[in-house]
Formats: sequence, structure tokens, C-alpha cells
Amino acid sequence: MATFFLLIIYLAFISLGLPDSLLGAAWPAMHGPLGAPLGAAGLLSMTITVGTILSSLATGRLIGRFGTGAVTLVSVAMTALALLGFAFSPGWGWLALFAIPLGLGAGAVDAGLNHYVAANYAARHMSWLHSFWGVGATLGPVIMAQAIQGGDWRDGYAHVAYLQLGLVAVLLASLPLWKKVARSRQGEGADEASDLTVSSGAAVKPIRLPGVKLALGSFLFYCGVEATLGLWGSSYLVGTKGFASDEAAKWISFYYGGITVGRFLTGFLTVRISNRSLIRGGQALALVGTLLLLAPLPPVFSLAGFIVIGLGLAPIFPCMLHETPARFGSGPAQTIIGYQMAVAYTGSTLLPPLFGLIAGTFAVSLLPAYLLLSAAAMWLCSERLNARLAMKAAGRT
Repeated sequence: MATFFLLIIYLAFISLGLPDSLLGAAWPAMHGPLGAPLGAAGLLSMTITVGTILSSLATGRLIGRFGTGAVTLVSVAMTALALLGFAFSPGWGWLALFAIPLGLGAGAVDAGLNHYVAANYAARHMSWLHSFWGVGATLGPVIMAQAIQGGDWRDGYAHVAYLQLGLVAVLLASLPLWKKVARSRQGEGADEASDLTVSSGAAVKPIRLPGVKLALGSFLFYCGVEATLGLWGSSYLVGTKGFASDEAAKWISFYYGGITVGRFLTGFLTVRISNRSLIRGGQALALVGTLLLLAPLPPVFSLAGFIVIGLGLAPIFPCMLHETPARFGSGPAQTIIGYQMAVAYTGSTLLPPLFGLIAGTFAVSLLPAYLLLSAAAMWLCSERLNARLAMKAAGRT
């Protein structure tokens, strides 16, 4: 039963990824008919992410009162209705309104399911959980590309909304199982999660520990790269490389596919390769991908750059999270992980709209340079952190 129920949780995480990649894939076809400026996608993205941050902060209290199953059910229903709102919006102002429940629902699903899996399943399932987000993020542009090819981006949002409503029915039917599975799994994975327990007697505030701010910088710029390319990659291909909107949307799915495949592979690679080596390798690969976009090469190299960046980004986020107890100690690890998630959402909130301002003022062709600077900043923060921790291990300050 627990394994079958885990499949339902994976489906929920696929549904979490589906809407995340829709806006960037659809925007080249959306903004003209809606009378919205090119940079308005950044404002919509910011609205969604702010909602995600707010609901993530409140999820713990909501789950304590209503339970994970009920919170997940209501949250997925919110995202489904918000997506239907996108499909029928007469103007971009309505999109901004429906972006609020879309973000609120997504944040509650994300935080709630991460907590549930961490508490009730072995640690390896957490890696696969985030891979299934990539499955959804990969399928979103494919669905949207088919809709645009058929003549109407609204159909793309409507089809994803109907899929979400189907999941709502599944979650409603499985609602009695959430507490039953949690009781049956009581104690499993406790040893693996114990190193993340907060020490209430810690004398030093976690934010003041050596290297924490550098770790936060790594998360900020990582999410900046991932979210910016996801939101603006399609517009870059259309505006700079001359792709049709539906073709560009398909290639965004390859970017998310690179993240998805990379995270599945990372689950196996962690057996033989350290987190630090996987982080470094991923950052190097992401930098290579941005250079492929930046170089004055034929369009096929830009497409290859999307895939390479996706593969490079794949191991960075989960490995940085997993490395937190080793870097800063088991006591403050959970608090620091909370800081990292907040800063990660901040990067997703601020850095893509910042590029939207740049694209609207100058040109969308500046995307590769913007990504290169962000990826280089991520690498610099990470390497300075490694150096700081090496000095600490050697007994120097």
C-alpha cells in the first residue's frame, strides 16, 4: 500500500511541475493577443513565486491543523482553477489575478509533500520526488507547443487544468490513506533524517556560521539561472534565432528534460561520487552550456546549449541541500535548509523579472550573457564556500 501511495505522491509532484514551465513556453504567443508588453511575463512570474513563498511559510501550521492530505487536495484544486482562469482570461490583468492562487497552491503542495516524504519514506525517495517535478516541467511545454500549433495557447492551459482536476479526484479518493500510511511508516527513515534535527541548544545563530551566506548566494544564483532560462528561453529562440513559437516551446521541454534525466542519473551517481564533486561538475557543465548560447554559432548549438545547461543544473540543487549537514553540522542544518529554500525562491522571484526589464529595455538577445554572469556568480560563491570550509577543517579562520 505504501508503494502504491508513493506513486500518488509522485503524480502530485508531476502536477506541481506542469504549470511551472507553461508561462515561459506560451509567452511569445500570449503577450501580443493580450496586449501585454514582453517584460510582463516577469511580473507574472514574480506574483506566482511570491505566492509560493507565502504559502510555504504557512504550510506547517496548515498541515498541523488539517493534515497533509487535505492541504494537498485543496492546493491542487486551487492550481487547477487558477489554470482555468489563465485559459479564459480576457486580458493580462486577469492573468495577474489568477497568478495569486496559482502560486499559493504550488507552494503548499511543494512544502507539504517534501515534508511528508521526508517523514515517512527512505531518503532516496526524496531524489526521485524532485525528478518527477522535472517530468511535469518537461511535459508542460510539449502540451503548450501542441496547443499553439493547433492555433490557441489557451487550449494548453485548459488541458493542464483538466489534468490537475483529474488529480484532484485521485487525491479526494485517497484522502483516508494519508494518516493510515503515515502510521504504517512510523519510524522508517528516522535514522536517515536524524542528521537534520535542529539542536535547540545551539549557541551560535545558524546565519552567523562561517560560510552560510556563501551557501545562500549559491542557491540564489542557481535558481536565477534555472528560472530565467525557463521563463525567457522560448522568447530568446523566437526573437533572436527566428524559431516559430511552437517550435521554441518544444525546445524548452528539452531543457527541462535535461534537468529530469540528470536528476534520475544523479540518484545513482551519488553512490560513487561525492556531493561536492557533483556540484562542481554540474556548475562546469552549466557554464559550458551558457557559452554555447553566447557563441555566434548556428541555431543548433543554441538548442544543444539548452540541453547541456539542463543536465548541468540537475545535480546542483539536491546535492547542495544534501551537503548542508556535512557543511554546517547536524544541529543547525534544518534551519539553514529553511534559509536556503527561502533564498532559492527569492532568486526565482527577482532574477527572471530583472532580465525581463533588460530584455524590454535593450534586447532579449542578452539572455546568454545574463545567464553566464549568474552561473559564474553561483560558481564563485560555491568555490569560496569550499575554500572557507577547508580552512575551517584545517583549524584556520
